[in-house]
Amino acid sequence: MARRKSTVLLEYYLKQLKLPTILREYESAAAVCSKENLSFETYLLKLCEHELLERQQRATERRIKQARFPMLKNIESFRFDMQPGINEALIRELLTGEFILKRENVLLIGNSGTGKTHLATALALAACHDGQKVRFFSVTSLVTQLLEAREDRKLERTLSLLQRQDLIVLDELGYVPFSKAGSELLFE
Repeated sequence: MARRKSTVLLEYYLKQLKLPTILREYESAAAVCSKENLSFETYLLKLCEHELLERQQRATERRIKQARFPMLKNIESFRFDMQPGINEALIRELLTGEFILKRENVLLIGNSGTGKTHLATALALAACHDGQKVRFFSVTSLVTQLLEAREDRKLERTLSLLQRQDLIVLDELGYVPFSKAGSELLFE
């Protein structure tokens, strides 16, 4: 009965502390550590490692979802051999995300079908994995949102949300014309 009460309390505390991975794995980890004659500290370390890894994974998944990518493309699926004009070494350097920390802009310029969106998505996806807040827009979509926000008197709020991002990807900048008011909002 005492074991049951302690188990119930432990599970209650783990739920209250929002430690779902430890809650899910504490019994199996205890069995493994007991079988392998590992110390209590090792048992606790294993549980904490699992909890941290799962939290990091969930946070990354959340950042990817919030980025609103049109499709998920990583650098491994880009065919540099099909686009010899692209500087692969430079792209791989950009994957480190140093340009984000330095608050530098990156422009991918080229003809349609050369992989600009793929590369931009791969760079932004890598940033999500590195803990950066990212938002992906087609330029027309962003301009439309800015115009609507101005019309609804919510422009400051919208701009504030944009400023909280570590990286903003603007896709299809040169493909669709937009109004003078839209371009003023975009380049303000």
